[in-house]
Amino acid sequence: MAPLAQTAHADERESLEQVRQTTLNLIEALVDQGVLTRAKADALIAQARDKAAATVAAAKAAAPQDDGKTQRVVYVPQAVRDQIRAEIKEEVVTQARAERWGVPNTLPEWIDRIKVDGDVRLRYASDRLGKGNPDPVDYVAGGIIGLTRAADLSRFNSSLAPTGNTRDGVDNWRVRARLGITAQVTDTVTAGLRLATGSQTNRVSTNQTLGQNFNKYQFSVDRAFVKLQPVEWFSVSGGRIPNPWFSTDLVWDEDLNFEGLALSAKWPAARDAGFVPFATLGSFPLREDGHTANGRWLHGAQVGFQWDAAPRSRFKLGLAQYVYTNIAGRRDNDYELNVGPGATYGQYAYSDGLRQRGNTLFRTNAQAQLDSGDDGYYTSTNWGLASKFRPLAITAAAEFSQFDPFRVLVSAEYVRNMAYDRKEIARRTGWAVDDGSREGWLLKTTVGSPEVRERGDWQASIAYRYLGSDAVLDAFTDSDFGLGGTNNKGYILGLTYGLERNTTLGVRWLSADSIDSPTFFPGDKFSVDTLQVDLNVRF
Repeated sequence: MAPLAQTAHADERESLEQVRQTTLNLIEALVDQGVLTRAKADALIAQARDKAAATVAAAKAAAPQDDGKTQRVVYVPQAVRDQIRAEIKEEVVTQARAERWGVPNTLPEWIDRIKVDGDVRLRYASDRLGKGNPDPVDYVAGGIIGLTRAADLSRFNSSLAPTGNTRDGVDNWRVRARLGITAQVTDTVTAGLRLATGSQTNRVSTNQTLGQNFNKYQFSVDRAFVKLQPVEWFSVSGGRIPNPWFSTDLVWDEDLNFEGLALSAKWPAARDAGFVPFATLGSFPLREDGHTANGRWLHGAQVGFQWDAAPRSRFKLGLAQYVYTNIAGRRDNDYELNVGPGATYGQYAYSDGLRQRGNTLFRTNAQAQLDSGDDGYYTSTNWGLASKFRPLAITAAAEFSQFDPFRVLVSAEYVRNMAYDRKEIARRTGWAVDDGSREGWLLKTTVGSPEVRERGDWQASIAYRYLGSDAVLDAFTDSDFGLGGTNNKGYILGLTYGLERNTTLGVRWLSADSIDSPTFFPGDKFSVDTLQVDLNVRF
């Protein structure tokens, strides 16, 4: 019987070796075809060996003890061998399918979680300034008195000649380029980064004006944020984030991004899935100040709802309260005669790198500096905000798609600065301001395609806006209407047409007039008409 047992054992080893070689040959063939990498193949072989070793060890442990006289033959039925072969093949195929080995024109799975988008816009802009606008000398005179609503126009050179332009038309070409990356790290974590052209100190515009002697442009970090969404109805965003508010450009410019933290929640009503309440809280540092206990901050809260009243009618309403802290100006006394400014001097200034035009400003320089004539007498003026700011905004939108494929969108916004108080301004600044406004409103109608994406799509719009001098902080409102800022009223006409897929041609006409005197001399008005022609390509 011994020879027969040895023969059977040899046959069994030969059969197992055949299975082993077949499996190895299959894996080698996958490597040769480029389906598997050598590293993945070696990992599979090692994994199979480990499993086989574990199986043999378990079998030995369960088998009776050998008395040294009995020879045992391990028999592997054909069905078991076929099953082993099938399991190994299925494991390889499953992993190959999951990781898309060798599939033409495909990328690793993690690439699907990365989204890249951007746009390039070429703009021609023509600003036609009113011939009846005040002479720049009026702005300089108002600045010397100590009040202004257009500090950039009150400047003068060493010869005391005004440097502002109030009547001459200006034509320019501008380009804007933006490139964004959004990564869906997990089902609940998103990270975003966007680069954009434009000045690093202009938060409400990403335009780059042509005509810089062919100098190269700089890309700045326009957005950099992390968004956590642990549940479907709640999210937290932090960093330099997109605008978290439901709003129009009456309060926030469309290019403005926020630095800080925002919490957003929205959840369908139990009885009506088409009714979705929402709420947003945000806190954003404006200026960290190492010399004072409190920096400047913006805090905000908004509640509202979206309601699908009918299959083709949708409404949205939001109520927001924004609060600026430590933003108002006051007389700065950190200055000593014959010594100069102290460490905190200028802390109450509303700097020219932040402001646009329109807010009521007063000089915050210490009287000691003004009396000394330091730095050429008034040429180092620090301007501060006369009013505090706590805007309350109501925003509404109604969308009607009964005219498919066209859509009608009506949007409106009303804002009121709840902190505007002329008596408080007089007590804090020493100036009795008898004009200025704390209210603003906008009404806009848009007709056409829901989105201009394809060739032949179009949108037309008409809007009227009124924004009082101290209704909102002029730094963050629209930067195009009236050359930017507050204290203006007028209308906007717009038309956008799709030339090709993701390629549009847009034309806008903006006509603006000042509401109150920008110079504080009675009767002075400022007007400007602006034509914008945009060629925009998105990808």
